[in-house]
This record gives sequence, structure tokens and C-alpha cells, in this order.
Amino acid sequence: MTHSNTRRRLTGALAAAATLGVAPVARRAHAQAGKPLTIVIGFPAGGPLDLHARLLQDRLQAVLGTQVIIDYRAGAGGTVGAQSVAKGPADGSMLLLANTGTMVINPALYPKLPYDTLKDFVPVARSAQQPLALIVHPSVPAGTIQEFVAHARKNPGKLNYGSAGNGGISHLVPEMFKRAAGIYMVHIPYRGSAPAFNDLMGGQVQFMAESVPQAAQYARQGRVRALAVTSRARNAALPEVPTLVEAGYKDMEVVGFYGFLAPAGTPREAVQRLSAAFRQVLETPEIRDRMVAQGADPAYLDAEAFARFLTAEMPKWAKAVKESGAKID
Repeated sequence: MTHSNTRRRLTGALAAAATLGVAPVARRAHAQAGKPLTIVIGFPAGGPLDLHARLLQDRLQAVLGTQVIIDYRAGAGGTVGAQSVAKGPADGSMLLLANTGTMVINPALYPKLPYDTLKDFVPVARSAQQPLALIVHPSVPAGTIQEFVAHARKNPGKLNYGSAGNGGISHLVPEMFKRAAGIYMVHIPYRGSAPAFNDLMGGQVQFMAESVPQAAQYARQGRVRALAVTSRARNAALPEVPTLVEAGYKDMEVVGFYGFLAPAGTPREAVQRLSAAFRQVLETPEIRDRMVAQGADPAYLDAEAFARFLTAEMPKWAKAVKESGAKID
């Protein structure tokens, strides 16, 4: 391709970006020759992280002025995807979209984890926080979390709760709640959220901690009942459902997160460029409104603040894993 052709392509791309009001970040992006950005997700397509990535994808492409590719590398609770990014190119062309489990629970859960969160990655941006909803099958005789606790105390060991697997956030949050409420339920681990949720709706398990978007969708249909959410403030997707803090469990503010990380060694300039792009995307009113409607809270942190956040989260979740006695299937 001739120099003039390259110049025309670059000029056209910047003009299109300027139309969207995103030219400043796009110019810096094109300094890296417009190499596509690959976002790796360590879970199958169709899950919460995939929905989050797809929500941001088009706007991110416009801001960066380059193609954004979503690559699914599922396995071992997100470990396969995380390891592939840790060993990936450290040039700003590959990112990991991670959740609480991948980054801060797995290090306490897996005795031989093939990556180190704080050494093998450089944080780029936290994009959202994701509270959970505590939900029950409609047959459970409880309309509030207080009534559920009273019912559980009268029936110790007779209630089951499902989770997406040992050691995940959907396992640890009910364990935290059991200790806070002084109740006993039996844990039934599944291989993924979908089969656990299906058994909850079928009545095989009675209780579950599930992401707000999933819980809200089926609560509106009357197929599950939402009793509380784990964020400090009520969630827009379940506005009538109180928080656990409101219900008197002041230490039960437990919120998962989504964030983007690059391989260690990625140049600071590339990290800052990508972090600024995520900030611009997440400040877009349409993106924020759609994210809130899905039940997630826009919660941008830049690279430095996200690094501090991860450092603070690690010991909290390590304690939760230890107290739960969680073991890998």
C-alpha cells in the first residue's frame, strides 16, 4: 500500500472519529498503526462478562479507531483466559476482561494458579461493579430476608443453596450471609451459573446468590423471589428490594467487579491510552443507562486506582475463601 493510500485511510478514520467526538483518543490509538484490540474473556459466550464486553464494544471501537475483537477462552474459572493474556503480547493489543473470581478469589482458591494477579498483569481500568441478589424459589415461605432467616433457623440443614461452583462469588456470598445471620444451609455446587439457576427455578434448591440482571429478569416473571441485594444502595433493576445493609447486616456490602488488565510489561503510554478510552466510553450517557438497566453500576477507575483497588480486595477474599473451607471440585 502506498504512503498516500495509508494517509487517506488514516485521515478518513480520524474524520469518522471526530464526528463521534472521540478524535483525541483515536489519534493516539493510530500511533500504534491501528492494530486490532483483542479482549479475552475466560468464560463461554453468553455470560455476564460477554454481555458487558458487547455493551462496550462498538463505542470502544469508535473511540480507539480500531477493531475490537472478543475472544472466548473458557476454562477453570477464568484461569485459562487469564493465563493466555499473561503470556500474550505486551504491546497494548490484548486485554483480559476479568471479574472478581478471576482476579482476587482464584489466587486464594487454586494452590497452583498459573498466574499472579499483581505481578503478571498491569491494571488498565475497572469498568463496573456488580452486586448480587439473594433469591429464593417462590415456594419458600418468606417475603423478606428477615422472614427467610427465621424460616432457616426453624429448619436447620433442610434448605439447600446452589452456586456456580466451589469457591466462586456465588458460593462465598451465601457463606458470608450464613455466618452473619447465624443459619445453616447445605451448599450444592454446580458447574456454572445456568444449571444452578435452572434448579433454583425448578425447586431443587431453595436459595441462591445471583447476579442482579439474571435475578431481576426472572423475579419480574415471578419465577424467583428477590429478598435482598448486596450493594450499599438499592439497585435500579430491583428498586423495591432492600439491601442487606438496610436489613441490619452492616458488614454485608459485597459487590463484584469487572475490569480490564493488560500483560505485565505493557508500556505505560499504551496503558494510559486504553484507560482514557474506557473512561470516555463509560462516561457516555447511553452506555451508562444501558449498563444500569442490566443491573451493573458504572464504576470507572483509572489504571493507578484500579491497581490500589485490587491490592485491597485480595486479602478480603482470601479470608472469605479460608472461612468457607472452599475446595476445588
